[in-house]
Parts: sequence; C-alpha cells; structure tokens
Amino acid sequence: MKKSFLIILITFLNLNLFAQLNRPTDPLAHTYSIVARDANTGEMAVAVQSHWFSVGTAVSWGEAGVGVVATQSFTNKSFGMRGLAMLKSGLSPQEALDSLLNNDEGKAFRQVAILDVKGRVATHTGAKCIDEAGHANGKNFSVQANMMLNDTVVPEMEKAWKKYSDLPLAERMVKVLEAAQAQGGDIRGKQSAALLIVKPEASDEPWNDSVLDLRVDDHENPVKELNRLVKVYRAYQHMNQGDLYVEKAQMQEAMNEYNAAMEMFPDNLEMQYWTAITLANDGKTDKAVEMLQKIYAEDANWRELTKRLPKVGLLNVEDKELKKLLK
Repeated sequence: MKKSFLIILITFLNLNLFAQLNRPTDPLAHTYSIVARDANTGEMAVAVQSHWFSVGTAVSWGEAGVGVVATQSFTNKSFGMRGLAMLKSGLSPQEALDSLLNNDEGKAFRQVAILDVKGRVATHTGAKCIDEAGHANGKNFSVQANMMLNDTVVPEMEKAWKKYSDLPLAERMVKVLEAAQAQGGDIRGKQSAALLIVKPEASDEPWNDSVLDLRVDDHENPVKELNRLVKVYRAYQHMNQGDLYVEKAQMQEAMNEYNAAMEMFPDNLEMQYWTAITLANDGKTDKAVEMLQKIYAEDANWRELTKRLPKVGLLNVEDKELKKLLK
C-alpha cells in the first residue's frame, strides 16, 4: 500500500512539474494605454492600442463603482480581476498594486496602472519592459507605454489628457490615443484598440453599469476606427432617446433626436428609416413616402419590413396611408 501511494505521489509531482514547465506564456501586449476618471461625471475609463490582436480582451478591465485597470507588456491578465477585487475590498490602488506585484516573478516585465473611484492612481513600469517604456500619472489619470518608437509618446499622452479637458470622457480618451500614435506609437505598428467606460456607482442592474465598451480587434488603423465608433455611439444615443420620445408620443422631440443622428451619419439607412416611420406615425405621410422611396431604392428589404410593422403596433396608419408608404 505504501509503495503504491509513493508511486502515485511521484507521478502527481512529475505531472505538476510538467504542467508548470509547459503552461501558456503570458500574452504580449506591448502597447500604450490610459486609465482615467472624469472629474465631472465620475465615470472611469481605460483606452488602449497595440500591435497585437484583440488587445481589449487582455489589457482593459473595469467595474462600476470600483475602478479600472490596465495590465500590459508581458500581460498578467489576472491583475485585472484581482486588482478590481482588491479595490472593492477597500484597498487603495497602491496597496492593490503592491499586493499584485509582491509574489509576481515576472514583475520586472509587467506594466500596470490602477485607478479607483476617488481618482487615486498607482502605476508600475518594470525595469525589463522594452524601451521606450515609461508612465506619467496624477489625480484622475495615468498614461503608460512600452515598446514605443521613441520617448515622446508618454509626455504627449499626458499633454493631450490635460489639453482636452473640455471634451466628454470617450472623446478625450481617443484624443490621448491619437496623440500617442502621432508620435509613432508602438514600434511594431498598429493592429487593435479598445475603450471601456464604467459608471461611478454600481447599480442593482450590473448589465447596465458599463457606459461604453468598444473594441477594434484587427484593423489597419485601429485608433481611427475607434474614433469612428465613438461617433456612431453618439448617433445611436440620439436614436435611443428618439425611441423613448416615441413611446411617450412626443413626436417633435423624437424627430429632433432622429434628425441629430442623421446629421452625424446621413448615409445610414436605419436612421433614415425610423425617422420616416416616425413621420408616418405623426401623420406626415408625404414626407415619409419621400424618404422611404429613396430607402427602398437602396435596399428593398426595408419595404418588406414596413409591411410587418402594423402587426406589432410600430406603424399606426390607415390602410390608404399604408399603401402609399409601400408604393
């Protein structure tokens, strides 16, 4: 019995050693990023760009009412969730960072930034992060980068954060990424980017606690694409508000919101379509028909959709008007 137990123990130890020697290596997310808090709204954000696929799945972490984390260079992804858990337990960003790095054999290769709901920050750039590497931080922000083309990236990121203080948080974060890229950014080039914004307070509906979560996983100009997506997000904010006004039968207010969205993206057929349907519901059939004819000419499926709306109460017109709308 003792001999059998010894064989099992030796086998287990050998398998454990094999697993340790052959575990997946830490993902390489050499990159530039910013963690920040909007002093006016309390919202917290992480924005990042890298010459690496789907950087947003590794570097950026956040939780409403808690804080945000950027973990990069030779990325330890656990630092994201563990760092947030430590903040949630009452630790300061510096205490959380110290705890994460305390038993980390790879800390010389790590770059980490943590920000909490009070705007306190803690940042670490390991001595073995690839040049050019560094960080700068202050109240409500930290910018950090490694494997940059030159040493002007981080200073320009800091300048951009301070310069664009009048912008909403999403647009301000993008400006910081643009400033980094304008200085050459990642020495390897560009591939992916991400922007995560969470609310200052957690609610009992955690699925609504993220303000914005955008990812550009693979693109020749990811920061430019991220900027475009922020604009699309703003346009759909108008669309969503318009829908709320429709529910309240406040058609003029709804039209104002839909028009604001269309001005931002005049070629977007969906924005045009729901504006036309709102016009129809408001009794402005001729204007609706004019818009719908142009939409149908682009894609006939919108005509089929119009046929289906009365059944579910989204188009409330007489049969005579409906025939005009389907013409």
